[in-house]
Amino acid sequence: MQTKVYAAQSPTTPLAPTVISRRAVGSSDVAIDILYCGVCHSDLHAARGEWPGMRYPLVPGHEIIGRVSAIGGAVSNHKIGDIVGVGCMVGSCRHCDSCDDGLEQYCEGPHGWQQTYNGWLDGSGENTYGGYADGITVDEHFVLKITHHESELAAVAPLLCAGITTWSPLRHWKAGPGKKVGIVGIGGLGHMGVKLAHAMGAHVVAFTTSPNKVQAALELGADEVVVSRNADEMAAHSKSFDFILNTVAAPHDLDAFMTLLKRDGTMTMVGVPDSPHPSPGVANLIFQRRQLAGSLIGGIAETQEMLDFCAQHGITSEVEMIEMQDIETAFKRMQKSDVKYRFVIDLATI
Repeated sequence: MQTKVYAAQSPTTPLAPTVISRRAVGSSDVAIDILYCGVCHSDLHAARGEWPGMRYPLVPGHEIIGRVSAIGGAVSNHKIGDIVGVGCMVGSCRHCDSCDDGLEQYCEGPHGWQQTYNGWLDGSGENTYGGYADGITVDEHFVLKITHHESELAAVAPLLCAGITTWSPLRHWKAGPGKKVGIVGIGGLGHMGVKLAHAMGAHVVAFTTSPNKVQAALELGADEVVVSRNADEMAAHSKSFDFILNTVAAPHDLDAFMTLLKRDGTMTMVGVPDSPHPSPGVANLIFQRRQLAGSLIGGIAETQEMLDFCAQHGITSEVEMIEMQDIETAFKRMQKSDVKYRFVIDLATI
């Protein structure tokens, strides 16, 4: 099946239109006409070859919303015409302990999980091509049901990565009523963390380095906002947090936030820096039995749970729509944090 895409042919070439072949629809497959695709910072890192193991041509995009155009004979969960989503994964071994637990993102199979673009984690097998395209074919297990109103679909797209990346740790560490939760960074991930933690009933404190983001964070649902460069504001929250979700990928001083945790509190990292964070002090962990943890996207079941929760609570991402031809301009703006808070591509423009 011939598919129009925007692809990088090498780390040094801009994304440009081309055509690829998608596989024919198998018995358990769902073919999707893509309507919208979010632009994740991972897309830029991958297209530019800033991570090891990138395979070209590379078609980014793992925040996909579309309409089912065909289904295989064994497909039972989706029908032609349904609005569906595809996130960061399109395959896993399906039988290891993590997959059995519905946590396919931690697949322990021989190849790891299969990324929506750039193929299997270990680099084996054929490449996969993402959502900067007019269509995609995906095994039904990795296709999500979308129940938001069709007028909201563009703003739903980033939930498939930014939404689940923040939802999974918030749920795992039991953010909710009676819990004080911090969200570090108010970008594509952080703004979703604030919205979700607020809707889950937690007392939400947003952390930003920029005083000019204070009002925006309050409007997103934060109960309080701390400018993290202000030592007095930080000190006022010492030993008070049950949980902190740190969405900042740039290297920074983790101890400044670890000291804000209560005894038995946890700070979870979801951003991968391009160089290591300064090593946190062990005493901060030992003397209050604090934990420094990490979390990776989310499994299919919890992604569906997140999508249903967001539909019920009227939650979407804050987005700026772009045409496919403007992706390189969007990449440049994203590098300068010049977006509130996520670009989404209208694939009708491909």
